[in-house]
Amino acid sequence: MEATNNAPADFSTEREITVDSFTIRVYGILMDDKRRVLLSDEFIRGDYFTKFPGGGMEFGEGTRDCLRREFMEETGLDVTIGDHIYTTDYFQISAFNKKNQIVSIYYYAHANGPINVVTKTTPFDFTPEQVSDPKGQSEVLRWVEWDELTEETVNLPIDKIVVRMLKGAVEK
Repeated sequence: MEATNNAPADFSTEREITVDSFTIRVYGILMDDKRRVLLSDEFIRGDYFTKFPGGGMEFGEGTRDCLRREFMEETGLDVTIGDHIYTTDYFQISAFNKKNQIVSIYYYAHANGPINVVTKTTPFDFTPEQVSDPKGQSEVLRWVEWDELTEETVNLPIDKIVVRMLKGAVEK
């Protein structure tokens, strides 16, 4: 099997950044029976991001435990964690802390019951109260049709790689 380099095209191995820690983040790809993918639109410290549901691993957790907890916190859904999709295989600085390296791990997620989550239809459809504090944080969920999911749908560089991989796997 030929090795691949998933680093973004603008990736450089020469770094002038001093990294003093790293974070492990775990994300899930949840698709419903209508072939829609669940995304999270987030407002974090004045910036807007669209990403897959998931978040940071805590001490004492495994990756699958982390993702189950994150899904419960973000969506209220009890999920079973499926197959592994991707783990970051290149150096990536966190979008939230420029002294922090991030390693992201992606799995398929499967709801253990009906998917009853409050979702929006428009990206970043926040109430004024949700985005009034520039240092605050808020999120809303949104379904995206499979055929409309592209690398441009998500903001984080590793999410873009995962979209490309998912689309490539299905279209083969």
